[in-house]
Amino acid sequence: MLAGSFYTITEQKQEPGQVNATIELNASHPIFGGHFPEQPVVPGVCMMQTITEFLAAATSRKVTLQKANQMKFLNMIDPRQTPLVDIQVQYKEEETGLKVTAILKREDKTFMKFQGLFK
Repeated sequence: MLAGSFYTITEQKQEPGQVNATIELNASHPIFGGHFPEQPVVPGVCMMQTITEFLAAATSRKVTLQKANQMKFLNMIDPRQTPLVDIQVQYKEEETGLKVTAILKREDKTFMKFQGLFK
C-alpha cells in the first residue's frame, strides 16, 4: 500500500459510485531515489496503484485490474513542484465487474486518465 508513506490523504469526499480526494505526495519517499535521482517523477504504476487503493476503500473490498481500455499518462508529476494531486474515481457495478473511470489532476493540469474494468 502506498497510502500513509508515498502519499497522505488531505481531503476526501465519497458518495455512491464516486470518490474524490486530494493527496499530498511524499517527495522524500525512497521510490523517488530511483525514479529518478535529482529529477523525481511519480511512476505510472504508482498512479495506477493509487487509483486501485481508492477504489478498494470506496467499495470495501479487494479489487484487481482486469482490463485497461484507456490508460493515458498526459503529464509528469514532480512531487516537489506539485505536492498535491486531486483524484476522481467513478465506478459502476456491472455483470463483468466494476467499470471505472479515473482522473489524476491538479487545477487545469491532467496527469492521468484511466478507463477500465476491475474485479
